[in-house]
Amino acid sequence: MPGYLGGGRELGVDNRVTEMRTDERSVFPGASESDPTLEGKEVVQSNGPVELGPGPGPPQPEGASEKELSDSASTDNTLEDSSEYSRQSLGVGSSVGLEKPPGPVALGQRDEDVTAESWRSRRKHVFVLSEAGKPIYSRYGNEEALSSTMGVMMALVSFIQSGDNAIRSIFSDDHKLVFVQQGPLVLVSVSRTLQSEQQLRQELLYVYYQIISMLTQASVTRIFERKKNYDLRRLLAGSEKILDSLLDLVEWDPSFLLGAVQCLPLPSSLRDALGALLQKAITPNLVFSILVARSQLVTTVQERAVIEDCRLDPADLHLLLNLIGASSAFQAGEIWTPICLPRFNPDGYFYAYISYLDPDCTVCLVLLSTDKEAFYAVADCKRRVEEGMRTQNALQAIAAGLRSPSYSVGLVGVPDLRHFMYKPLDIPDNYRQLPQFTSPEMEGPYCSQSERQRLFDLYHYLHSRLHSNSRPLRLIYHVAEKETLLAWVTSKFELYTCFSPLVTKAGAINVITKLLRWLKKEEDRLFIRYPLKYSTTPTPDAATAENGFFSGL
Repeated sequence: MPGYLGGGRELGVDNRVTEMRTDERSVFPGASESDPTLEGKEVVQSNGPVELGPGPGPPQPEGASEKELSDSASTDNTLEDSSEYSRQSLGVGSSVGLEKPPGPVALGQRDEDVTAESWRSRRKHVFVLSEAGKPIYSRYGNEEALSSTMGVMMALVSFIQSGDNAIRSIFSDDHKLVFVQQGPLVLVSVSRTLQSEQQLRQELLYVYYQIISMLTQASVTRIFERKKNYDLRRLLAGSEKILDSLLDLVEWDPSFLLGAVQCLPLPSSLRDALGALLQKAITPNLVFSILVARSQLVTTVQERAVIEDCRLDPADLHLLLNLIGASSAFQAGEIWTPICLPRFNPDGYFYAYISYLDPDCTVCLVLLSTDKEAFYAVADCKRRVEEGMRTQNALQAIAAGLRSPSYSVGLVGVPDLRHFMYKPLDIPDNYRQLPQFTSPEMEGPYCSQSERQRLFDLYHYLHSRLHSNSRPLRLIYHVAEKETLLAWVTSKFELYTCFSPLVTKAGAINVITKLLRWLKKEEDRLFIRYPLKYSTTPTPDAATAENGFFSGL
């Protein structure tokens, strides 16, 4: 039976999920009109340590004929549709580049006037509040100045909960409001972007997981069980820039969209040698050894028993790298700090040893242990890795790779191809590893931040169609105003490609054939194909047992 809000607006109720389509200006006042829309046409086919606070037969990539690929993209049983995408708004506000992150949020933005037009015209807002309506975090503006707005949001959540339902989203012509409730925390996204509800929900989960990575889920739950109106900002004081940095990254980094990590392109011999160094530098209770360079994965080694039970989730690595990159404190020396990996175990801590290996703080070694007293043993592992890298001149080789951190799309040898994102899916079970992707650097005509953001908005749209909950697609051929795009997902790969605007569907299929062959040839340089393992002899003490880190495995 339909319920009603004041003003006679109908509220649809559907088996514990409530979706509202109305004008949400009472919650988010003063929203301005959106930018002109993009016109497009698509063909779719369905189917001493320093311690921090405690914290269905797809074609094979190799050798596939053009006919086989063309058959997969046949226009039989396809849909010509130009209305859905063109109705969506690109939004207004500051643009963010795909290659280069925007600068950190300035203090002026943290104290921004929430009644000003500049605040209301932001592309996206994110709010975090408690079940009691207590403000915890706002992407822009001061939380105290937004307390009444957050109170209205919590009133909506509570009103729907009183009918034994859960509010999920509110839609208007130019805004989406997405709600996520995780335990005692409520997260809200107010967006004018092209992202789907599912994508916005995933971003909110990242914000929640970043909070949990600093506090653990068990601690947050326990705190609010004792005091429902507790101000969580007391424990998160100073961490706003970590959440700001995370929300900057999700705007331009494909890692979050694809749920994968990007490896630094390196010769396979160098990557294997670095993996062998990590494999030998071990100590009891060491679980993960990770080497990164400017937030790109160089190599990683995991404890054998951990691999047999589960694997490191890419979301956990994203959160860890964001935590390191958002704070200059990690450049001070050897850092030993507890950190929770919420996708691995949301209720326990790892103890992370974090140290940069070069004066420019570009190459970082992260060692994760379950023993909080193992700092000196883990620090010795770092010294052994450092000595091995010095002997092999590995830092100079990594530095050479960092001078051109990605690669040019011109290496594929196809003039009409402008950009692509490729994620392999056919990973053998006996090599359980992080999902990975590769993508070339952005080149003309995507040199400006606004053009890069426009392309990434298109990628968001294609991704939402491929992974739609109601009607997932296997292939989309989309003709936009300034480019042609083709997105394709099979059991072996997920691929997003951008071409010059005059490329036909048959031409795009031909280009993809060449691209897949090139990727097959270069896969040893672009991906970690055979991750190494090591075995340690765990010696859990009372503290480790109390931590209970492996209790959920």
